[in-house]
Amino acid sequence: MFNSNGFLSSIPAVTKNLLIINILMWAVTSLLGGNFNFDRYLGLHYWEAPDFNVVQFITYMFMHANFTHLFFNMFSLFMFGVILERALGQKRYLFYYISCGIGAALVQEVVWTFTCLDALRLENQEGFIVLQGQEALSYLLQHDVGELNRFYNLFVTVGASGAVFGLLLAFAMLFPNMPMYLFFIPIPIKAKWMVLGYGALELAFGVTGAQSAVAHFAHLGGMLFGFFMIWYWKKKGVVGGGFY
Repeated sequence: MFNSNGFLSSIPAVTKNLLIINILMWAVTSLLGGNFNFDRYLGLHYWEAPDFNVVQFITYMFMHANFTHLFFNMFSLFMFGVILERALGQKRYLFYYISCGIGAALVQEVVWTFTCLDALRLENQEGFIVLQGQEALSYLLQHDVGELNRFYNLFVTVGASGAVFGLLLAFAMLFPNMPMYLFFIPIPIKAKWMVLGYGALELAFGVTGAQSAVAHFAHLGGMLFGFFMIWYWKKKGVVGGGFY
């Protein structure tokens, strides 16, 4: 039992429950993943894949590939979520978080739609092999519909990163001059410049294909949807009053 002055009691309810759900999901998938393919049913699939289901637009953001993936997302959720939940209020904050996650998924689906014929990812004992351009097209032309469906099923993403990047964007819009620090760099950087830099890096990585195992455009999608929501709420005077 935690007393009323304990660490958990200091975390606002929505952020605390999001943390708990994500951690529990990681624990369950880690313990039972050898007996059940959670990613197949809960991870976000390409919309033409046989394993795609609309529920995945929600469930994927509570799944994580490994502990490191979970840790950095949950660390960011805690750092920014606590402040933003108090600034936005519980209902608006939860709506914002989930909407950014869904927005990230929608953008990822669009990117997959335009790139699935440009890159084929196959899994074997050595890991992932990436075939691009003509090789991928030739593969698709030489195989039947069943092979094509299996190809579509290889496009899967998991993680709360899209929603978390939405939180970063909201923090920068509501607290633009708040000093932030990068790991191992003891120089304060204003939140607006920090997040702008993150966005630029994600765009560069996405366009160039660097770190191809990371859904960079999903991160940008979370930021994009977050921008329009915060912009609209600020315009309506719902948020933004004294946060500068």
